[in-house]
Amino acid sequence: MIRQTDRNFKFDWITIIIFLLLVGFGWLNILSASHSGETIEYLDFSKSYGKQLLFILLTFGLIVMILSIEAKFYERFASIIYLASMLSLAGLFIFGKNVNGATSWYGIGGMTFQPSEFAKAATALAVAKYLSDLQTDIKTFKGQLQAFAILVVPAILILLQNDAGSTLVYGSFIFVFYREGLPHQYLTLLISTVVMSILSLKFGGVVASIIAITLILTYHFTRKKKPVLIKSLLAILACTILSFGVQFFYENVLKAHQKDRISLWLRLEKDPDKIAEMRRDILYNLYESEKAIRSGGLSGRGFLEGTRTTGKFVPEQHTDYIFSTVGEEWGFMGTVTVVILFVLLLLRVLHLAELQKSQFSRVYGYSVASIIFFHFLINIGMVMGLIPTIGIPLPFFSYGGSSLWGFTILLFIFIKLDSNRINEW
Repeated sequence: MIRQTDRNFKFDWITIIIFLLLVGFGWLNILSASHSGETIEYLDFSKSYGKQLLFILLTFGLIVMILSIEAKFYERFASIIYLASMLSLAGLFIFGKNVNGATSWYGIGGMTFQPSEFAKAATALAVAKYLSDLQTDIKTFKGQLQAFAILVVPAILILLQNDAGSTLVYGSFIFVFYREGLPHQYLTLLISTVVMSILSLKFGGVVASIIAITLILTYHFTRKKKPVLIKSLLAILACTILSFGVQFFYENVLKAHQKDRISLWLRLEKDPDKIAEMRRDILYNLYESEKAIRSGGLSGRGFLEGTRTTGKFVPEQHTDYIFSTVGEEWGFMGTVTVVILFVLLLLRVLHLAELQKSQFSRVYGYSVASIIFFHFLINIGMVMGLIPTIGIPLPFFSYGGSSLWGFTILLFIFIKLDSNRINEW
């Protein structure tokens, strides 16, 4: 048996360097976003930048601990880690602390701890463990049902805590399942559902149903090998039910502020006075964020020189809207640099995932890439007004110890698994 000390490990420094660049640049922008012109004291823990610096310093100890643990530990105890994480989510209903309407934190002294940030890594491990099991076949209905059940548990627990943003993250695992053999019909179904929902809200259930029926019948009669008629009829029925079901859900289930966000995004409201009111109440963050980004121009106003950032015009500018600070102070060049860093990180993780010899490591790598990509896409899309406002942090960038540590654990477990690649047979 090979002892741990006799093994060779080679950490991927490209990924580590990109991580350090994102964390470092993120801290500079947190400093700008929480600075109001006073003398900067880096270890002032009453300020967000002081707390975040402490979180970053503690992160290095966390990284050492993750990389010191034997790689096989994460596969061997994936199920236990997942179970412990689910218990921590369930415990919030008894011991949780309500912050901004969401019961998603444990209060520990003067600090808060958000278990949903760590549940992502735990779920990724559980998914990798399940899909790499020799008895698992994702192409069968049983395999698909059990795989989706792993995602449904944390998603429901987080949704019940009134944290819809974190709940949506679990939809990113569809890409992992697709890579491992999930039939393409699921991806088609997902895209079709989104498109039909938008059409139903924008044009009404009748128009959306007519469009769907036309497309399905065209597909049925133009294919050389015609699909079974009953399947086409079931598809038409499903689209019709979905069209009117989405409208019912929008009108009778969603809360007022949720409907307003969707209404503004899809431009459903026609009354100018109502639109103006909704913009003041709902889209204040977005409009201030867009102004800050536009004011940065090509090269930005300069570090600590952003007037809208220093004036705190953008609420939550050090957390969910941190990208607006980048746009104002570092300009177009700064925002492009951040995007490039994230793209390089994602491409690197996907590249390393494909090099893995074990299915467990490959699936986990794809899970890491999918989760980070989803956060990156949603956060930047939200800040730029491309999608409705959803409270979700920018990985390694936004303020918060739970967020930083959660993503660090997620990424560095994969770096550890990848370092063990040369020892896998």
